[in-house]
Amino acid sequence: MIFSPTSLQALQAAQFDTVIDARAPAEFAQDHLPGAINLPVLDDAERVRVGTIYKQDSPFMARKLGAALVSRNIAAHLQGPLSDKPGGWQPLVYCWRGGQRSGAFAMILRQIGWRVAVLEGGYKRYRHLVQELLYESPFPSRIVLLDGGTGSAKTEILKRVSALGGQVIDLEALARHRGSLFGAVEEQPAQKLFESCLAEAILALDPTRPVLIEAESNRIGALRLPPAIWHAMQGATRVRITAPIAARAAYSLDAYHDLTDAPARLQSIIDALRPFHAAELIDRWQKLAATGQFRDLAEALIVQHYDPRYLRMRSGKTEVQQIALPDLSEASQTYAALRLIELLSEGPLKSCTPERVLPD
Repeated sequence: MIFSPTSLQALQAAQFDTVIDARAPAEFAQDHLPGAINLPVLDDAERVRVGTIYKQDSPFMARKLGAALVSRNIAAHLQGPLSDKPGGWQPLVYCWRGGQRSGAFAMILRQIGWRVAVLEGGYKRYRHLVQELLYESPFPSRIVLLDGGTGSAKTEILKRVSALGGQVIDLEALARHRGSLFGAVEEQPAQKLFESCLAEAILALDPTRPVLIEAESNRIGALRLPPAIWHAMQGATRVRITAPIAARAAYSLDAYHDLTDAPARLQSIIDALRPFHAAELIDRWQKLAATGQFRDLAEALIVQHYDPRYLRMRSGKTEVQQIALPDLSEASQTYAALRLIELLSEGPLKSCTPERVLPD
């Protein structure tokens, strides 16, 4: 059976027990269908070997070698990851273009008796559908941006809103980055994989409800926000979290403890700020880092680096709402999340300053 979805929604709605990516591991790592498992019919080295023979020696010899390798690898999958699949198991198989690799895998699975579908056009077809959603289609929900200066606990508040039932997309979690020069958490995904994860998050939205997204620039680390979401964010309502500098510095120290535990890395990142600040200021920050004065360093970076940049980036943006917090304790974060839930459900938003941290 050939499966020919016309949209990501149709692909998502399809009922397959397992989605199998038959491409090489390096191709799979760059991007793949959400939830797919990688059962390569040729591994990375084998794919290069067969391709080299095809181009430099003989297409016939390449196909013969490829058939032997594919057969051996499929046999290993049948005796390994697929050994416990029942007779009614229905997988979807795809490769790069939906051609020889997925076709060979599907043919053997069908001979066993399984009802196998092959994705027409393979990964390239899926990638086209992702680009159609993210580059050509309007964003489906009304966006509300959660704004605020560095260290105002926006990411944690966003998580609390989600836990309370609010509709949220956490861009920094998808990008595996905290959104600043100091924000690298781990190796970021490839741009295509980031877009696949973002497309999956968008498809999960209820278009009748607003979605809360943290205000970002059009880049998160090395990754770019695609046009559909970036254009929608540009015109979105903003809710700004405010808190005292000391509270923001304390929160930053906790959030970025991995940097205070690695002084050499911290000093290297500070040094990367030299194009933006006078040498004397950089040297002062380096001294604070070297002597372990991390609270003073955090306050200095907020006041002298991040807040001025924040003001420049937000110049011309209309601030519609504000939630002023006395501190960034868990109670205050919960208060902010509850207020955001109320604001999102009430429609038109109003500026709010809490008289106390927790509501009745």
